[in-house]
Amino acid sequence: MNHFAKIAAQLESRDLDGMLLTHEANRFYASGFHSAGTDGMALVTREKFYYFTDSRYTEAARRHVQDAEVQEAGHGRGYSALLMEAVQRHSIQRLGFEDAYMTVREHDAYARALPCELVPAADLLAELRAVKDPEELEIMIAAQRIAEKALTDILNEIRPGVAEKEIAARLQYLMLHYGAEDKSFDPIVVSGPNGSLPHGVPSEKVIQAGEFVTMDFGCIYHGYCSDMTRTVAVGSVTDEMRQVYDTVLQAQLAGIAAARAGATGKAVDGAARDIIRQAGYGPCFGHSFGHSVGVEIHEGPNATPSNDKPLPAGAVISAEPGIYLPGKLGVRIEDVLYLTPEGCQNLTLAPKELVIL
Repeated sequence: MNHFAKIAAQLESRDLDGMLLTHEANRFYASGFHSAGTDGMALVTREKFYYFTDSRYTEAARRHVQDAEVQEAGHGRGYSALLMEAVQRHSIQRLGFEDAYMTVREHDAYARALPCELVPAADLLAELRAVKDPEELEIMIAAQRIAEKALTDILNEIRPGVAEKEIAARLQYLMLHYGAEDKSFDPIVVSGPNGSLPHGVPSEKVIQAGEFVTMDFGCIYHGYCSDMTRTVAVGSVTDEMRQVYDTVLQAQLAGIAAARAGATGKAVDGAARDIIRQAGYGPCFGHSFGHSVGVEIHEGPNATPSNDKPLPAGAVISAEPGIYLPGKLGVRIEDVLYLTPEGCQNLTLAPKELVIL
């Protein structure tokens, strides 16, 4: 799978002769081939597509990259030289670049080396990546199923005396065991008073009876991310714990009901936020309802209070409201949604009713 042609189809309408891709995620989106960090470059022109890399990746790139000419950098012909040759070959006058990612130093170097105008065009890739095609959606569902298998297994291992770090490590192992390529981010596993830290780091703290355990985790499968959060209780819950959990669940369900293509990110976030505010926990929900997921774990567009733009059909966004009582407890529940004009498809199948282990 690659998206060279989709990118090329946007060039004329943006008055571009080519698009330069240096950012790791955008290179992968275009080519379907992953090389780390700055170890690669893709060039999309109206006539032809190129993938430049060095000897460490050349053989693999030639096996996996389709519809593009793979060229090797090195031995006196670095990336700039290869790019220069292609720019001249295709008479490129206006070359789009990723202004959201390229450093000032890199921009200055390309501006000096290339006989063309560099045009900010990161939004071209952002808009394309926001809308998932059927093949991308299928891969993301598979990634979600892997994470859910890990969740099913880890619920049998959560008990008093087990450390947060142990649960986090096991989640990573289980996702790899079930076919993941990597984790999509460092797992968040927090318990008891640590649960009030939305992005708390798993620690040596051991889980105790009567506590919540919140697990936020995901994996990468065929280059695409999954993301989910579940909060479970150990032993027993207090009335306050149950009230907080039920409020978060109702808020999430309200946000999911409002989530559809054409709705603004603000409206989707607001549907969930109103439930939490009405329950008296408004100040305890500081982050947004959701973010887009895809090649990267955080993409656009987002379901945030500040996003007054309509969400596009085909976007995949998280649904993750939370309530955090400082130094006491926290609850977050997260699914991932595929937006359609009629509503949304919840890609997450794991149950959300309060589980007491």
